[in-house]
Amino acid sequence: MKITPTITQFCHNTWKLEAQVQHISQTEQCVYVVTDQTPFHPVSHIWPDHPADKGWLNGEVLIDCQVGAVELASGDLYVGQEIPVKRDQPGWVFVVVHCLAEDSPSLSVEQVVTLEVDKAYQQSLSRGHSAGHIAYLALNKVLNQNGYWRKDADRKDPHGNYDFNSYAQVTSFVTPDQCLDSYRLGKTLRKRGLNSADLLQNLADIELKVNQQVEAWLALGGAIHVECHGEALTDSRYWQCDLGEGEPAVIPCGGTHASSLDEYVRIQVQLKAVNEQNIEMLTLVKAK
Repeated sequence: MKITPTITQFCHNTWKLEAQVQHISQTEQCVYVVTDQTPFHPVSHIWPDHPADKGWLNGEVLIDCQVGAVELASGDLYVGQEIPVKRDQPGWVFVVVHCLAEDSPSLSVEQVVTLEVDKAYQQSLSRGHSAGHIAYLALNKVLNQNGYWRKDADRKDPHGNYDFNSYAQVTSFVTPDQCLDSYRLGKTLRKRGLNSADLLQNLADIELKVNQQVEAWLALGGAIHVECHGEALTDSRYWQCDLGEGEPAVIPCGGTHASSLDEYVRIQVQLKAVNEQNIEMLTLVKAK
């Protein structure tokens, strides 16, 4: 059977569907199942900030969901860090790989199966991920408008503020109703114009102002939309939300997201100095 790029439905509030099996292979740890379409969001092998969805395939619990790439000439499947090519490489297709326990009931290629996402879990990740975007936009704005940059920064965020997040972010990890971002305040960033010593000294005041900004944005109750430039896993997706800053925020992002600011009772940001070179931003969600 010819393997085609997985049609993704995880940005369309689709939590259950039927799909046709295109590939099955087994390792010592699990069984890999590739279908023609899926409602599951896999963890990225490049930027694993957003965990894989949980759920079931024909009632069997998925133990993982990853990105895979199939070499069409051989039919060989490579999963996660084993993928040897970049997306859109000729002769390859990228797919979502559903991982089942090795003792799961046998399946066959061309069989139609039922895929069902754990909706509550996916939505908790979606709220955490959108909250992380809102928090870093607020942090960018506070630092930009309160004298923490001594010269113009080349990178601007969607609202025109100096993009501290883009310059300094080292890692970002989404968990249910949370997002943890780590930032490095190194020599390069100081050369670009960030007053990092002042930032560290005034971290409590910055945290207060960030939370005030987030609260003001949440009061707008605006819609959150993910614009998909195609159905394939490798097609671009953009998080969009109008936060009343003149231009809507548009951020490239492959994760799943909340549908509205109205889903939140509160988003609370906590800033912490790890050492003189690193800070963390923990974003906590209280959902309705």
